[in-house]
Amino acid sequence: MSTATIKVDADALDDAFEARGWSDGLPVVAPTRARVDAMLRYCDRPADAELGVMPPRQGVVTPEILAVNAVMAGCRPEYFPVVLAAVEAMLEPAFNLFAVQATTHPCAPCLIVNGPIAAELGINGRYGAFGPGVRANATIGRAIRLILLNVGGAAPGILDRSTQGQPAKYAYCVAENEAESPWEPLHVERGFAPGSSTVTLTAAEGPHNLNDHVSTGAAGILATLAGAMTDMGCNNAYLYGQPTIAFGPEHAAILAADGWGKDAIREYVFEQVRLPRALWAQGGMAGMFEDLFPAADPVPIIKTPADLVIVVVGGFGRHSCWLPTFGDTTRVVTRAITRADGTPLARVADLAG
Repeated sequence: MSTATIKVDADALDDAFEARGWSDGLPVVAPTRARVDAMLRYCDRPADAELGVMPPRQGVVTPEILAVNAVMAGCRPEYFPVVLAAVEAMLEPAFNLFAVQATTHPCAPCLIVNGPIAAELGINGRYGAFGPGVRANATIGRAIRLILLNVGGAAPGILDRSTQGQPAKYAYCVAENEAESPWEPLHVERGFAPGSSTVTLTAAEGPHNLNDHVSTGAAGILATLAGAMTDMGCNNAYLYGQPTIAFGPEHAAILAADGWGKDAIREYVFEQVRLPRALWAQGGMAGMFEDLFPAADPVPIIKTPADLVIVVVGGFGRHSCWLPTFGDTTRVVTRAITRADGTPLARVADLAG
């Protein structure tokens, strides 16, 4: 994809972009020079700075090409620092973007935004956070998908070999509901200052619902969780990895009131969310990864308790969800949203002057 101006009638823009393979199938916003420049005003790096290459096509990543895709996705210019930080996180070797892009598994990069910038930009972490209705979530997530397609070359059936795909491949971006969480937020757990803003990337399936409207204590909620997560079809049952539990605030409050912190929940999942070896060994994946589980019976879905990611997302109503992942070959990465020199960015508005 070139940043050169494409002269085309406005009514034919979507057809032209689709014909060139630059579209996710939805209408796009024309990336005019003025719109791209407005996006770049929220970036203090040179527009042509090479930030790395994006697999599997190994396209060169620059702020300008990211800005073009962010415009196409419908991002407001002030969203751009989150897009940039998310791409930098995906390019870290630990995330293993090549595998995420090219696998037959339906995983997609899921963005979890923490800190004051989430509130400044209005990124939804409450009701319907994983769904439609909020421009910041939808367009930041969509910008990432267009970048993965147009820079990384992950066109379905060509370099993206996902057998069935999933809706989260359009857009997958939420904020953590820090205000209604009884626990410290994700970015603080991962070593960042409480007042900093971060984006965390995990290669995840779509959310799997955990529905418990009856339990008034931790025991019932945890039993529901264990039953749902004991999932022979998820990659975590064969490749470990770092799945995420996104607790709704009501479930989180009940757990915390009964004295359950994040570490205790992690220990519970490690010990209780396991598959009987006799059942596990019947699956087609067991023979491929037997060496990972030399003696375990029952077989765990995480290698260590620390591998479980826990956040609070959503509004009230007794639902939570869990996000299975691709497996241990890709790791969760958190990136601070900063200026080019690495200093924390207090507000994205500060970049525009």
